[in-house]
Amino acid sequence: MEKQPRLLASQLLLKNSLFEVSLNRVLLTWKEIPTKKKRVSGGIHHPFKVAGPRSAAAALAWIASLCRVNWMAHNLASEFFFMSWLTFFITSHGSSHGVSVSEILAVRELDVDSGRKDDGRWQKMPQKSTEAYPYAFTVSYVERVWQHRWRCSDVTFHCLEGALCQQWVQTIREQLTALTSRPKHLLVYINPYGGKQQGERIYEQKVAPLFTLASISTDVIVTEHANHARDHLRTEAELKQYDGVVCVGGDGMFSEMVHGLVSRTQRDNGVDQNSPEEKLVPCTLRIGIIPAGSTDCICYATVGINDPVTSALHIIVGDAQPMDVCSVHHNNTFLRYSVSLLGYGFYGDVLADSERKRWMGPARYDFSGFKTFLTHHYYEGTVSFLPATDILGTPRDKTRCRAGCFICQHNGQLYSEDAPEICETDPDVSDSEYKGGWRVIRGKFLAINAASMSCACPRSPKGLSPAAHLADGTTDLILVRQCSRFNFLRHLLRHTSKYDQFDMTFVEVHRVRRFRFTPRYCQSDSELDLRENGKRLFSQICRDHPACSCSPAYSSWNCDGEILPHAAIEVGVHCQLIKLFARGIEEQPVFEDLPNPCAV
Repeated sequence: MEKQPRLLASQLLLKNSLFEVSLNRVLLTWKEIPTKKKRVSGGIHHPFKVAGPRSAAAALAWIASLCRVNWMAHNLASEFFFMSWLTFFITSHGSSHGVSVSEILAVRELDVDSGRKDDGRWQKMPQKSTEAYPYAFTVSYVERVWQHRWRCSDVTFHCLEGALCQQWVQTIREQLTALTSRPKHLLVYINPYGGKQQGERIYEQKVAPLFTLASISTDVIVTEHANHARDHLRTEAELKQYDGVVCVGGDGMFSEMVHGLVSRTQRDNGVDQNSPEEKLVPCTLRIGIIPAGSTDCICYATVGINDPVTSALHIIVGDAQPMDVCSVHHNNTFLRYSVSLLGYGFYGDVLADSERKRWMGPARYDFSGFKTFLTHHYYEGTVSFLPATDILGTPRDKTRCRAGCFICQHNGQLYSEDAPEICETDPDVSDSEYKGGWRVIRGKFLAINAASMSCACPRSPKGLSPAAHLADGTTDLILVRQCSRFNFLRHLLRHTSKYDQFDMTFVEVHRVRRFRFTPRYCQSDSELDLRENGKRLFSQICRDHPACSCSPAYSSWNCDGEILPHAAIEVGVHCQLIKLFARGIEEQPVFEDLPNPCAV
C-alpha cells in the first residue's frame, strides 16, 4: 500500500503532554514526544491501545506481521476492514495513537477562555494548558469498546497559535467533506409502539444528538398506524432529496421500510412485481436501523449488536452493506418480501398461535412455542428448488458472513455477470429427483425454513443457519422431516449450543436460488386461502385418515413475523437488492488480549 503524504503535522498539547500530531488522507495519528520530566496526567482514550515491540526479535516479528496485513489488503474485499488492521499495526508501536479519517465524526474549535465548545457544550480546561496553549480543537471519533459496541469519543488538542488551530479544523473538515458516502439529509420514521414503546425517547436522547454533531439534517415522521411508513415511502415521500431512510423500531418496522422502498423503486422503473421471473431493480437509497424492537434480528446479523448508538454511528460514517431480498409469490401474484426467515410448519404455527394471544405480550412467543412443540404436527408436501451451483461456500462449512465477506462479493459478482436461467416447467417427479436443474423432494415435514441470514439473536447465538450469507444471492433451505418429539427437541436445543444442528438424519439443508412449496392436499386455490372463515380444511382433503383427529392439512408461512395468506408459494432470491447503513459483523481482533502484535 502506498504511503500517504502528510497533509498537516504539528506539535500539540494533549493533557499536559506534547504530542507529534500528523494527518494524511487515511489516518490521524498522535505520538507522545519523550521528555525527561515525568508525565503529568494519566493515559488518554484512543481506539487502539497495546504495547509495541520491546526487542529486536519482536520488532522483526512485528514487521513480518505488517507484511501479512499488506497481503490481506490485496485479498480482502473491503477497504474499511483492511484499515482497521492497518490502524492497529501503525499505532501499536511505542506511544502512538490513531484513528482512521473515515471514522472521524466531527471536529470543532474550542473557546478556551470560556471553556465552551463551538457547539455550545462546556468542557473543563486544565489551567496550565490554557496559559501556554490558548487555542484548542476537539476531534470526535468512533471508539470500539466491547463486542461490536461503538461509542463516540473525544480528543482535544491545544495549539500555540489561533491560525494553526483554525488550519487543523479546516483541513480535517475538508477531509470529512471528501467522504462522499456519508449522508447529509435523512428521512427518519419512528415507531412509537414497537418493543417497549421507547422509540421516540431512544431517538431524541441517543441518536439525534449524534446526528446534530455530524451535521446531518433530518425530517422525522412518527408513524400513527401499521404500514404508515410503507405507504408513505410508496407514494408521498420525495426520495430524491434524501441520502437515506432510517427506521427507529424493530424488525417489523424494517420490513415496512423494505416493502415501501423496493415497491417504489420497481414502480418508478416499470417493473412488474407480480412476475416471479422478473429481475428487480436494486434500491439506491440506503436503509438505517435504530433498534427499538423486541428481537432486532436484522441488527444482530448486520452489526453484531442491537445498540442504538452503535447503529447511529454506522449511519454517520456512511457504511454500506448490501443485502439479499426474497420475493414471495402465489400463482403469479406478489405476496411479500422477506429478508430474514420464511418458516412453514413449526415456526409458522408458533406465529399463528401467538397472534391470537397478543394480550400476553412478549411471553406469548414462549407459550405458543411450548404449545406448538407439544402438538408436534407434521405437514405433507412437495419442495422443489433450484440449487446454487458454481458458488463459494456451503450451508455446513465453518465460514461466517463478516465485514468485507469475500463470499458475498464473489458470489454476488458471479450472479450479476451470469444470472441463472429460470426453469419455466413446474417439476413433478418422484422424491429426490431432478428435472430441468430443479431438485424435487416430497415428504412429511415438521418444519421448512428458508434463512437468508444467520437469524442469530441472544437466545440463539448461532442462529438457524450459522453459515448463511447476507449478500450472496442465495438462501439456505432447511428441511426438518417427521421425527420423534425427543429428536426434534434435540434439534431445537442445538440452536443454543456449539453443536451442528444439521448433523441429524432427519435434517437436511440446501443452498438455493429459488424454491417452491406445494402442500400435498392442494385441490384448488380456495382451499389454500387460510383466511377463509379462519379455519383449515380437514375432511374433504384428507384421504388417508378419518376426519376426526388427524393433523391439519397445511400450516402457515411465517414471513419475517407476518403470516402469509397462502401455503403454496414460490420464492426467488434477488441478489443485493437493498443496502443498509452497516458493514457486517466485524471480527473480534485476536490481538486485544495479547501483550504485543508479534503473537498475531
